[in-house]
Amino acid sequence: MKRIPQKRLLTFNSHEAWVYQLSALDYALDIVVGLNGRYKKAWDTCIRPIPSNARLIDLNEAQTSATQYASIIAHNTTDLLDVRHRLDPRILVLHLPIEARQAEEDSIISPPQMRKLLHKYAGLVGTHVVAVSVFKGKSWGFTQDVVPFGFEPGDYAPCAGDKACALRVCNFVQRRKKFLLWDFHEKAFGGLPVRIVGYNPEIPTAEPSQNWSHLKGMLQSHRFFIHTADPDLEDGYNMATIEAMAAGLPVLGNCHPSSPVIHGVSGFLSDDPLELHGYAKLLLGNRQLAMEMGMQARKTANEHFSISTFKRSFEKSIRMAQQKNQAASRSLLAARFSAGQTPVRPRESRKPGIMELATKARRTINKAKKVVMQ
Repeated sequence: MKRIPQKRLLTFNSHEAWVYQLSALDYALDIVVGLNGRYKKAWDTCIRPIPSNARLIDLNEAQTSATQYASIIAHNTTDLLDVRHRLDPRILVLHLPIEARQAEEDSIISPPQMRKLLHKYAGLVGTHVVAVSVFKGKSWGFTQDVVPFGFEPGDYAPCAGDKACALRVCNFVQRRKKFLLWDFHEKAFGGLPVRIVGYNPEIPTAEPSQNWSHLKGMLQSHRFFIHTADPDLEDGYNMATIEAMAAGLPVLGNCHPSSPVIHGVSGFLSDDPLELHGYAKLLLGNRQLAMEMGMQARKTANEHFSISTFKRSFEKSIRMAQQKNQAASRSLLAARFSAGQTPVRPRESRKPGIMELATKARRTINKAKKVVMQ
């Protein structure tokens, strides 16, 4: 089948808030839905609307489409294996640190083994790896390309903070209690009005937002945001934290080397749950102070997590993936020449070579197939 060149990306239905950022790029977008292993097979409109530049397709279409994608964007090794026979450049996005993955799965594979397997796999198939933070990149040993989240300030109305209640956005707390420092969270904020938004069946009072507009409304009305995380297992922020800051909420949490919060300026940080409890009570009782600190939080988000920076950085990542794809083609040709095989044009030789490499890579990665999950 003749391949159709288009300025289009292929990605998978995972981490909807992150994928939604791709709508800022100068590319059309195909998103694979109906995948196994996701908590929701369809695109989750509770988190974000379907990007305006996107269409939803199934895995069979992704595997057989004649479209020549500028890059495939995967979120785990399973995604990469699902499209291993395609010829397109590919990017693997690291959303979680290796330590959190091992803790969450209670894996018998050690972090060094996981790291080694992923490096070998990425090298075999010419995958470019992008980390969403420095911490996550260092965790896996991929620090060449770090692309932080990005938000558009105009998407959020200034926070009014008229509801004396804290807000926290997180999914599946029970299985992530260790790296979310949930025991610390409960000690620091127990007895205070806290609304938890997300998929948490074990927490009767928690529920996901109805849609993005509903979430933005909650960000506009609540007094402050909460984020706690074990410094050895997770970043001092996540996308929800930066989104809250972009909306103008101060953030309360534990001390963390990667936290974007400036203590006493854009929020409060403490490793003493009683002290943090006191700070929470202070903001619940002082709306004006919360608004002043929220303005500083909004300034931080605008300066360090802008959508324009994300767009510029990730489009560079796509070019790097394309360069690695071309280098893999040249390496394959060189290997065929040195082996005395009949020279063929790069495009003709690329397909069987990718299939051979993918088969070898699949054997390598088999025992750690899902070490980089959603």
